[in-house]
Amino acid sequence: MTLPIRNVCIIAHVDHGKTTLVDFMLRQAGTFRQHETVVERVMDSMDLEKERGITILAKNTAVRVRDTKINIVDTPGHADFGGEVERIIGMVDGALLLVDAAEGPLPQTRFVLQKALAAGQRVILVLNKVDRPECVGGTRTQEVLNQTFDLFFELGATEEQMEFPIVYACAREGWCTTDFNEIPELIAGTKKGTLQPLFDALLKYIPQATVSDEPGFQMLVSNLAYSDYVGRLATGRILSGTLTRGQKLFRRGRNAAGDPVDEPFTAARIYTFEGLQQVEVSEVQGADICVIAGNENVEIGDTITGSESVKTLPRIEVEAPTLGMVFCVNTSPLSGKEGEAIQSRKLRERLLREVRNNVALRFQETELPDQFRILGRGELQFAILIEQMRREGFEFMIGKPIVLYRKGPDGDRLEPIETAVLDLPEEHASEVTSIFQKRKGILKKYEALSAPHGTTRQRVRLEIELPTRGLLGMRSRYLTTTRGEGLFSSHVTSYASFKGDIPHRNFGALVSDRSGDTVEYGLLGLEDRGILFFGPGVPVYEGMVIGENNRENDMNVNPCRAKKLTNIRAAHAELLVTLSGIREMSLERCLEWIDEDEWIEVTPKSIRVRKKVLQANLRSVKRADRID
Repeated sequence: MTLPIRNVCIIAHVDHGKTTLVDFMLRQAGTFRQHETVVERVMDSMDLEKERGITILAKNTAVRVRDTKINIVDTPGHADFGGEVERIIGMVDGALLLVDAAEGPLPQTRFVLQKALAAGQRVILVLNKVDRPECVGGTRTQEVLNQTFDLFFELGATEEQMEFPIVYACAREGWCTTDFNEIPELIAGTKKGTLQPLFDALLKYIPQATVSDEPGFQMLVSNLAYSDYVGRLATGRILSGTLTRGQKLFRRGRNAAGDPVDEPFTAARIYTFEGLQQVEVSEVQGADICVIAGNENVEIGDTITGSESVKTLPRIEVEAPTLGMVFCVNTSPLSGKEGEAIQSRKLRERLLREVRNNVALRFQETELPDQFRILGRGELQFAILIEQMRREGFEFMIGKPIVLYRKGPDGDRLEPIETAVLDLPEEHASEVTSIFQKRKGILKKYEALSAPHGTTRQRVRLEIELPTRGLLGMRSRYLTTTRGEGLFSSHVTSYASFKGDIPHRNFGALVSDRSGDTVEYGLLGLEDRGILFFGPGVPVYEGMVIGENNRENDMNVNPCRAKKLTNIRAAHAELLVTLSGIREMSLERCLEWIDEDEWIEVTPKSIRVRKKVLQANLRSVKRADRID
């Protein structure tokens, strides 16, 4: 029997409750058995997603409402993972736009919504967290609704798209309503609510999935996975025809050289989504989202067809990368002691595997055989890749992130410009604005927000336009300035003429001049020279950076110096002296801090900064010689 199908994605800014809403949709649709234990944020399957509280990978699930199957795609809310969004937009016919009823539409809301509207999709607006104290009385909720309407207009929505239905929800409690006047009763608990109004809106406003008139089977591969039993799995929406197990298919893609290939294979296994499970089936109807096993060479963007006569679909196109980073084999004296010291071949294979699974990343060879360049969207995207490789046991080195420029029509150099949206307490606004202005930032908007319920502390929202170069490392500095109370998000808006040099690091490095373990006595003698990155008992080697110098130039120092022992007793007891403070260097801090002549050494246990040239007598300590 052919089931009616709705294919829908959920798009929202980070931390607006998207994954929590999916949890309750799965529960209330009867996806889980009565006694089944269900973890919170069940769609965040990666450890990194649960730890950071963000969605990184687009994932599929499905629920059945009455006699209709609803395929749901949970999409990332951060612009750095926009490639995940761009490749799944073609799989769906509509979207749930989730907006925080207190914070309103933020940059990643705009970024993903623009993609959905451009694809002609119908959108249902879900104003979430209407129970927040700021929304009591409904004034703020109505302001956010007007802001969202203005956003649709700015993004060029059609008249039909502008007539979007509105659902007011509290995903945390699992209820929603289309009647604004019911919200106080639902918050107070005097009226019981469910997500049924949302399911009704999905069935009413999202068009039923259909297939094209193209004869034969046709599917665009939008996602990849891997199974230890059946190998590589290709996920996509069936655009025409149907699929049965054992059917002869063709992979219409490209080889390593970029030349088109037509590779025949057999659909060994086919799966569809039921809840969170991939269920093996013998046949899949058109317009459904399915998973095919049987070809180990399939890649994202390939077209799978039932015959060679069926035309190839346009490959998935994503926005160009804005940053580049060099990955290198670990060549430090401590290589192999904390993880797997991989050769260039294995590092290259691992990076190529990541690029094949993520269309927003690109791979480039360099002039050196042990160094490879990865191009991507932002610091967070690189940080996630690096952390994944650490957890897989790899050791490697990475260089300073470099902004990718374009050439303008007149031959001038153009650089990416981003809009940063900052939500912070008002008392920090002046200091934060000053920091961004030093990075070529221009304040475009200053908006006073309503004070949170029960407090008199005023919050403000700033919109600052600045080059991508100016944002490198700003996230950690911004959080420090706002005492961890600020919210930060950004997205690329345009390219403009080069804005001039931006001051990066005005201080040199304290560099170890020998190998050994750090000693407290030796470190105490260096405290007046600058800021130390770690304490005693840490293995170091010649060329390893142990701290930041107070002056502009580098300084070679001995952190392993121990106190000389004598048989002469002092006339007075020695005072107990300890190190005054250590600056902990996280991966994000290191990415901000390093210069062009330095590497970050990444192992499963440690993150170190080192000079590219380790021998002290072969490198200059002068900044001009190092950087220029």
